[in-house]
Amino acid sequence: MTDYMKKFDLMGKKAVVTGGAGLLGSQSVIALAQAGAKVLIADAKADKAQQLARKLQQDGLEAEAVDFNIADIENLQKNIAALVKKLGGVDIWINSAYARTADWGAKVEEITYQSWRENVDLQLNSYALSSKYVAEHMKGKGGSIINFGSIYGIVGPDFSVYEGTDLTMPMAYAVIKGGVANLTRYLASYFGKDNIRVNAVCPGGVFDNQNPKFVENYSRKTPLGRMAKAEEIAPVVLFLASEAASYVTGTVLMVDGGWTAI
Repeated sequence: MTDYMKKFDLMGKKAVVTGGAGLLGSQSVIALAQAGAKVLIADAKADKAQQLARKLQQDGLEAEAVDFNIADIENLQKNIAALVKKLGGVDIWINSAYARTADWGAKVEEITYQSWRENVDLQLNSYALSSKYVAEHMKGKGGSIINFGSIYGIVGPDFSVYEGTDLTMPMAYAVIKGGVANLTRYLASYFGKDNIRVNAVCPGGVFDNQNPKFVENYSRKTPLGRMAKAEEIAPVVLFLASEAASYVTGTVLMVDGGWTAI
């Protein structure tokens, strides 16, 4: 009889989570470590990464913080090689970093060319190149690459949810996350022959103490009637990282409370 729970076991697996000290990245780190993986928390926010690593180590889990800036594109290939060498290989790579410029969130009319180009580099190009470099390291034994997308890479934004607040949805975000979705499909097709699975997780709005009016507006338009909790995204990441998803690749998995279903 198949032991289906065993398929979620990551014992002996080596994982890297970029942006691993962030809201969603940290929960992904915890999920992978609890499933038995040795996890590198790769984040430019070294202090936060160290705090998370120490907490997990105190619980007897294998986690280590590394100072890693996915936006340093010129040195990305070299830096990824160093991480892989440090781990002794890589089985799971998760792109959850969310680097952005200081003017992120500017209205469409105020976006400059320089800002636009820089944000595409920081988010889309860093995901694309890191996935490519990591896949090259995974050749010969396979692995799982998971990119963080968004509902707004799949559907257009509903600007009514921002009414009564100073929040908005940046134009670059839609383009970047749309690119992440098709990047994921492309890489899944290209590297499938190497038993490298590439998938994307697309969360809906995640509660992070936003403006109460925004939370109210957003929740009203979601079939489940609320925003997501950060810990509700991590189990989906764990699924895609594990053998439970051994025949899943090229998928863009919505975790959005039904937002894109209507």
